Amino acid sequence: MASYLDVMTSTEQTLTAEQAAGDRRRWFALAIVMAAAFMDLVDVTIVNIAIPSIQQDEGASLSQIQWITAGYAMAFAAGLITGGRLGDIHGRRRLFLLGIGGFTLASALCGFAANPEMLVASRILQGGMAAMMVPQVLSIVHATFPAHERGKVFGLFGAVVGLGAVSGPLLGALLTEWNLFGLQWRPIFLINLPVGIVAFLLGRRFITESRAPKALKLDLVGVALVTLGLLMLLYPLTRGRELGWPLWGYVSMAGALGVFAALVAYERRKAARDGSPLIELSLFRVKSFAAGIAVQTVFGVALGIFFLVWTLYMQIGLGWSPLRAGLTGVPFSLAVSTAAGVSVGKLVPRFGRKVLQAGALVMATGVLLYIWESHRYGLGIASWQMALPLVVMGAGMGLIVAPLTDAVLSEVPREHAGSASGLINTVQQMGNALGLGLVSVVFFGVIGDRLTPAQVGPAFVHGFQHALWWVAGVMGVIFLLMSALPKRPAQHVEGAADAPVVEKEPELVS
Repeated sequence: MASYLDVMTSTEQTLTAEQAAGDRRRWFALAIVMAAAFMDLVDVTIVNIAIPSIQQDEGASLSQIQWITAGYAMAFAAGLITGGRLGDIHGRRRLFLLGIGGFTLASALCGFAANPEMLVASRILQGGMAAMMVPQVLSIVHATFPAHERGKVFGLFGAVVGLGAVSGPLLGALLTEWNLFGLQWRPIFLINLPVGIVAFLLGRRFITESRAPKALKLDLVGVALVTLGLLMLLYPLTRGRELGWPLWGYVSMAGALGVFAALVAYERRKAARDGSPLIELSLFRVKSFAAGIAVQTVFGVALGIFFLVWTLYMQIGLGWSPLRAGLTGVPFSLAVSTAAGVSVGKLVPRFGRKVLQAGALVMATGVLLYIWESHRYGLGIASWQMALPLVVMGAGMGLIVAPLTDAVLSEVPREHAGSASGLINTVQQMGNALGLGLVSVVFFGVIGDRLTPAQVGPAFVHGFQHALWWVAGVMGVIFLLMSALPKRPAQHVEGAADAPVVEKEPELVS
């Protein structure tokens, strides 16, 4: 009897130790994928601050400067859905490691670019690798954590989003002004190297492999149609203002709608024929997913308008240095992070979608407060006077970003997590691109083309106020769209027929 009890006690201790090790592994995995997501978010915004230094050092033309930023965004948006589906097919851990390895290599190529052409090509490669890496982040979380823990995890993800939104310009300003080792702007890319290498090595050790339980095939026709449609939509938006909004740009954007219609028809036939479409259209029959995608798209438009106009307002309109502009955004970042954690951890379980709707109203209030302060103080406005509207806006954004992700994915079957994640990121990027395109209308459209130095400041202040009225209106649309979200957090669906995810323990590298 004693020996039996000893065996049982020993077995229980072994199981407890194994469970603890598994628990530690998944939290390590979470930290790794969050670090990768943060690196990507920072990289999207860090370049803008360093553009003057790049232009001066490399002698880049305005067109090349535009492609340094737009090339990344276009490659990123065009490859996101494909990257998510590849993770479903070949394994999310494998695609994450491939993506972060390629992203790190592309960052090195950007940092050591010998001319503007090489920098543009490296940025396009970097965007393509990010499209492999980013969809796996939410997919790995979805496959690694049980339903009751995902709310807390998505809260952490929302905090990372908030930090990344403003940390990029601040970090870019510091690295550019410090001019480390005489490298000028290059450290904004080279800083990714140690982070990427460490994340790659730790990811091999701690991330558990997961993939869709059915043997899917990559839908190459779907990939071609998605890529063509997004390029036809985003390219004219990116180049339109520079080229004077030519007729072919409008024709291309209208044609993109036809391509997307053809994509839907083809994907429907593909799903009926062999069950492996690129885009799982059945996801849109899930009310929470369809409504969440609509909110995510429109929210991306608001953010696309605000962040670009805000940067131009501070640095050109008010004449602030990049460092001062970056430091001014710190209260916003802290407010987003704080509100995101409180939103998912305490408010959403109790009040449901009312939290998201309150977030839209709070953010709109912050925008209106910013308009009032900008009008009152004009060119004499100080950084501390911007703190209040930025904190209110940040709190509203934090109430939205974390629970919105959970709302979109809450009822998505695990085998389609990669496809759903790719769609979430794609529509967000499309929304941002639409917002950036609208900047030409809502901001530059009210600013004269030929301004004297004395006219620049007042014109940019007026343009900023005009653009923020549009942002406030978009937040009102978001509030209405949120009424289609579930009233309460939905229970996660683990699979279409409770099918387990094919998982393989990672090899522990000593």
